[in-house]
Amino acid sequence: MTDHQDRTCGRPTRSGSPCKIRISGSDVACGTHATEQDKAVAEAHRRGWSEGYRSGSESSTSFSKSRVERLEHRVKELEEQLDATRRVYQVDGHQVVEVGRYSYRWRGSEPLEVGDRVLLPENYVSRMKDGPGPTAGVVSKLGTTYRGQLSDIVRRAPATGK
Repeated sequence: MTDHQDRTCGRPTRSGSPCKIRISGSDVACGTHATEQDKAVAEAHRRGWSEGYRSGSESSTSFSKSRVERLEHRVKELEEQLDATRRVYQVDGHQVVEVGRYSYRWRGSEPLEVGDRVLLPENYVSRMKDGPGPTAGVVSKLGTTYRGQLSDIVRRAPATGK
């Protein structure tokens, strides 16, 4: 839409001089001088502009959401590829697993599987949250990408009866 700053009606007044009432947007004349056809055209123009703007916004939003979803999917793929190249499954001959967000070493004879319940060693956080002694956890992933010091899993946790 063309920007018409400081437009005036310009239609002749009773005295014959041009009307100096400012008009804006789709209007072609002031309320006093606009004919029914002028008003209908202006309203149709406003409605068309509004619908076009809304349609363009919706299209842009849809495209943006689609692009974000594709990028998130690509990031996830790349993270999985990076994880696969960096993941180790044994350290010093012992199995390594992730329990929640942390990695632990398992020195037991039978390997652990995802979903196995284990008892984790006490640390200062678990002591504050759960009290003294080992804390129960569930193996969430085999292997780790962590390269620091690992704590040892105390033992397998007893199966819970339902």
